Amino acid sequence: MSYDVAAVRSRFPALRAGVAHFDGPGGSQVPDAVAGAVAGALTSPLANRGTITSGERSADAIVLAARAAMADLLGADPRGIVFGRSMTALTFDLARTLAATWSPGDEIVVTRLDHDANIRPWVIAAEAAGVTVRWLDFDPDTTELDDLAPLLGERTRLVAVTGASNLVGTRPDIPAIARQVHAAGALLMVDGVHLTAHAAVDVRELGADFFACSPYKFLGPHCGVLAADPALLETLHPAKLLPSTDAVPERFELGTLPYELLAGTTAAVEFLAGLDGQATGDRRDRLRASLAAVHAHEEPLRERIEDRLAGLPGVRLRSRAASRTPTLLVTFDDRDPAEAYRYLAERRIAAPASSFYALECSRRLGLGDTGALRIGLACYTDDDDVDRLLEALSGFVKAAHHR
Repeated sequence: MSYDVAAVRSRFPALRAGVAHFDGPGGSQVPDAVAGAVAGALTSPLANRGTITSGERSADAIVLAARAAMADLLGADPRGIVFGRSMTALTFDLARTLAATWSPGDEIVVTRLDHDANIRPWVIAAEAAGVTVRWLDFDPDTTELDDLAPLLGERTRLVAVTGASNLVGTRPDIPAIARQVHAAGALLMVDGVHLTAHAAVDVRELGADFFACSPYKFLGPHCGVLAADPALLETLHPAKLLPSTDAVPERFELGTLPYELLAGTTAAVEFLAGLDGQATGDRRDRLRASLAAVHAHEEPLRERIEDRLAGLPGVRLRSRAASRTPTLLVTFDDRDPAEAYRYLAERRIAAPASSFYALECSRRLGLGDTGALRIGLACYTDDDDVDRLLEALSGFVKAAHHR
């Protein structure tokens, strides 16, 4: 395993501005290769997909390459990779499509740990279909999910759960959840937006029937991806325009795809695959090795931050799950987290404060709708970034005690 963070950082033009970025969970910075791929697609001949003109062939090649890249990243079938405007938009579309197969008296399960994008689309669809919504809670002290089993029954149609909480980093045991869900005869939807940036994903090993993620969280451009077994997608019939193809996965992609963003997505996957300079094998093998190298790089940094903050008076770490991403939610006994957000920003450190759309999670933690300060590590975070963060937070806490 070989990981050279200085070499990695050199590929991110945005880092030259001198800001220490701990805002990756909201959207990562972008390497030069991704920006170049987007520009290259936009400045090359492009047209609607086809096989006759160079522009048509270029568009078709971009789409197929992006499906193959995302399949390699997620351990999925490229024929089951669906692209959309965002994970939220894709989930709304999927929820409406699945709800058309539900009947009054059916049940679904959503969790209070999730981002609202994996809650509200399902709740709205369930209400429209007369379907009962059951809520899976979590322990606010440990941030671990409660037992799912009591909520499952013969009328359960779907369970929606996060692969990793974007607010506190908790990583539920998705394979164990999948076994319970499938034993009940239901489908499992996994929000992998936060997980995919920090772990090697294998959709089949997870047992997810549907897995959604967002390339802009893992160094790519702003779009959404849904992965599913193409045979499952064949059974679903979304609302679509009459002339549009009924082929899978295209039947789920409404309108012309953003070819430049798909080119950028492929470039992001390729960049991720090269993060371990010694990795060999096919792209899937290199991705697994590189993401393991990223994990090995991020974990000591996370531990440094946690150890230091645990010793600061009035600072409370809310991220406590046994398995979690390098994402820390922090509150202060006598200061508003928004004050810390501004204090850090003045020192060119990006660590925002919010509920970050994980509204149910924030409320369950007793933080209301405003949330707390979130510190997120990324593949380009280095020791200097962490030093700056810890020095600034120490200064913020000391200033509070001398007011």
